[in-house]
Amino acid sequence: MRHATEHADVPTAELDTALRGGPFHVALRAAIAARGLPLQRVQHHLSRHGVKVGVTSLSYWQQGARRPQRPESLRAVRALEEILQLPDESLIRLLTESSEPSSVRRPSARSYRSLIEASDALNRLQGDLGWSLDGGLHTLGHHERVRIGARRELAGLESHHIVRAHRDGVDRFLAVHHGDPGCSPRAMAVHALENCRTGRVRLDQDTGVLVAELLFGTRLRAGDTFLFRYGIEDGTAGVSREFAHGFGFPGGQYALQVRFDRAALPTRCHRFSQHSPAAPRSGCHELTVSGPHHSVHVVEPRIRPGLVGIAWDWE
Repeated sequence: MRHATEHADVPTAELDTALRGGPFHVALRAAIAARGLPLQRVQHHLSRHGVKVGVTSLSYWQQGARRPQRPESLRAVRALEEILQLPDESLIRLLTESSEPSSVRRPSARSYRSLIEASDALNRLQGDLGWSLDGGLHTLGHHERVRIGARRELAGLESHHIVRAHRDGVDRFLAVHHGDPGCSPRAMAVHALENCRTGRVRLDQDTGVLVAELLFGTRLRAGDTFLFRYGIEDGTAGVSREFAHGFGFPGGQYALQVRFDRAALPTRCHRFSQHSPAAPRSGCHELTVSGPHHSVHVVEPRIRPGLVGIAWDWE
């Protein structure tokens, strides 16, 4: 009996080590071995969670031959954490970390769970304002300028939009801001800067989400274009480490510029993208802070659904 107990502890010890240090495929293989489940049973449990994944795909994942990337595959990874009795985000975290080059790995500013909670809060706030889908507007161009203050905080941003209506009667846009952890939306301010005025504002203090109507003062017809500009003053949280913008629909060009106070310059910056909050980061490459302007930027010629952002490291 003692021999059997020692034998059972071996995969558990391997699992603990793999969950701490990865990589993802080793942790997944160790978790399946520790639970003593054949891949067919794992597939059966996934189907009961409403997720369809083939046995071949599961085999490739635990061998490291392929990585889960599609939304359905990432749903499967979340379900696997529950099926295999693993801590929340343990496998998702390893996917995210292993997708970035070692030169740009860094602690995540927000966890997967916090992003999902923020998404739920956003859906509720948008519903309160009667906003649905894309609001009748297609993005032709979007230029976002983010300011990082002397305390390394997200001081504020300015957003310049070029949009085209794809139905008659559109007369507003819903601006969304998700502050850094610990922020206070109640203390933020929304400023309509050009061709719009501020309407209703809604916020969720727990998740740091703020949404604000920007009223055009005119009703657009299908095919009409419109330009407007607004700003958000934040400065309510602690040290900022990244800024990302999420897109639900494809569109035109997106440019993101992050400018740092000369008293607080980062040691390293890099661009990243994600298909969804649960997806591993990809497209990571380093950015050089310009000398006279203390800024970095990325330009996406064509917006695709997902997130695009810039992250940075401090000393």
